[in-house]
Amino acid sequence: MRGVFFILILLALLSLSCRLGGLLYPTAPAAASPLPVGTWTVTPFMPVPPSATAPPTLTETATPPPTPTATLTLVPTITTTPVPPGAVLRDVTYCTAGGVDLKMDLYYPARISGPLPVAVYLHGGGWTIGDKEKANQNPEGKALLAQGYLLAALDYRLAPEYHFPAMIEDVKCAIRSLRAHAAGYGLDAGRIGVWGFSAGGHLAALLGTTDEIAGYDVGQYLDQSSRVQAVVDFYGPADLRLPLTGEAYGLVGDAFGTNDPHAPVLVLGSPVTWVSPDDPPFLILHGDSDTLVPLRQSQELFERLTAAGVPAELVVVTNGRHDFGKDDIQPSRAELVQRVVDFFNRYLKG
Repeated sequence: MRGVFFILILLALLSLSCRLGGLLYPTAPAAASPLPVGTWTVTPFMPVPPSATAPPTLTETATPPPTPTATLTLVPTITTTPVPPGAVLRDVTYCTAGGVDLKMDLYYPARISGPLPVAVYLHGGGWTIGDKEKANQNPEGKALLAQGYLLAALDYRLAPEYHFPAMIEDVKCAIRSLRAHAAGYGLDAGRIGVWGFSAGGHLAALLGTTDEIAGYDVGQYLDQSSRVQAVVDFYGPADLRLPLTGEAYGLVGDAFGTNDPHAPVLVLGSPVTWVSPDDPPFLILHGDSDTLVPLRQSQELFERLTAAGVPAELVVVTNGRHDFGKDDIQPSRAELVQRVVDFFNRYLKG
């Protein structure tokens, strides 16, 4: 009996020893079971910048756990330094077209009290010569500066290197650019007028009569409008289908590539083609002795505008040649300047 009891005690001790051995020296775990069948995706363990690498973790798309996300919000800081009164900003690139940086000069009035109305100057020169220089020194520029206008004098691409419609595309881009940067320039985007002489008068009139339907709004700042609120046209060609002779005939051929009055480019390049009731007010000035651009050009534009119900005024200058270059013209040069100032004040300030 004692022998049996001894054997039972020995077996119990052996069992206890095995259990203690398993705690002190654990056996290797069983092989992991295969992943369940399903669709799996790799998602970041935590949000990281794009340049970093995050350790992936597997999550089953059938029952995806919430994945932390990160949202990066960039708040631009725009610092606008007011332009001081009387400042001149020269050679500002307003747009780039055909690989050409298009420039403008901005002339600020001596007193500034809020967003400024804008008078955009378009030089003449038969679409082949001319530039933006000294816009503040012509009679209208001086008077408009004194009245508190911001002057914007534009260069645009010229023939024969560039044919129409390059010129109107450029000046339309300038208007859109001015609006896009209105806060930085300190201007009122809803009060933009334009004045131009000869070829510049043609472009001013075309700015006034065309909208985006004409197809001349191309390039930059297309989220902005190129429409203007007032137009002053000094003896600009208005209907390129009408016969022109001498120097004017050659200039049209150089700029538009044809003198055929039925050519689409001359039809579409004529301000009279686009006249509509929503056009801005026009002031047209033309000499009765103009042999380069006949008075009939401005008369036809005036008739089309008034027929459409557009506010328009035609001032016929007695003894006025193409550049009004006589002392005996009527109205006088000073009176014409005042007409321009009064017109802009009525429609851009009134």
